[in-house]
Amino acid sequence: MSTIHEVIDTILDQIQRGRLEETVDTVKCGDPSQQVTGIVTTFLASCEVIERAVSLGANFIITHEPTFYGHLDETDWLAEHEIYKAKRRLLDDNGIVVWRFHDHWHRHVPDGIVTGVTAALGWEGYLRPGKGALFTMPETTVGALAGEAKAKLEIDTVRVVGDLEMACTGVALAVGAPRAMHQMALLARDDVDVLLTGELNEWETSEYARDAVAQGRSKAVIVLGHAQSEEPGMAYLAAWLRPLVKDVPITHVPVGDAFTYV
Repeated sequence: MSTIHEVIDTILDQIQRGRLEETVDTVKCGDPSQQVTGIVTTFLASCEVIERAVSLGANFIITHEPTFYGHLDETDWLAEHEIYKAKRRLLDDNGIVVWRFHDHWHRHVPDGIVTGVTAALGWEGYLRPGKGALFTMPETTVGALAGEAKAKLEIDTVRVVGDLEMACTGVALAVGAPRAMHQMALLARDDVDVLLTGELNEWETSEYARDAVAQGRSKAVIVLGHAQSEEPGMAYLAAWLRPLVKDVPITHVPVGDAFTYV
């Protein structure tokens, strides 16, 4: 049986573009020298995900996003927060190691998150070769495209800027929380009708799209939610890992939506 540190090295050795010197992909808590008993992959290590890992007998959680409420997982500012202390006790008392796998999973060729999301949508056949996450779809409408994404990604609700009846074929996928300039550059392309994205700042890309629509341009944005746009990529990670880390149970545990819609 391998140590958790050895599993991390095995994963990073698969990244064709090499290891980053500066990265958020570090161990956030726990002792990685211990033997791995089980692995859980997830978009985000919430308390519920941690409890599920414990119930599975897993001591290694691979998360895509931060565990302690900030991009760098800095905890000094949380020292007196009871919510943080309770979460840390849950991890420490159960000997859980949390490692973030964000920068390198996006650095993988092809991008691990985009690969998982594309497969979950069933859009592999529409992917433009060598064009990143750009798709040429059979002609559909913005509303139908939004409905398909909701159903296949199992999302309760999505938000749309644009005309639901607008015909479209060119789709750009920008998962997570990409920079607004990147989102707008995709939307500005002549071969992109619809931007399908995770989240956005509501004074940036959504307003760019609203102005485009007001000018009579055939443009739309579908906002899936950050977790909803990346969780399938962490489910794919579990399948990707199994041939590399044999004889260790590997389970994907989705974090789910933090929001209730009323």
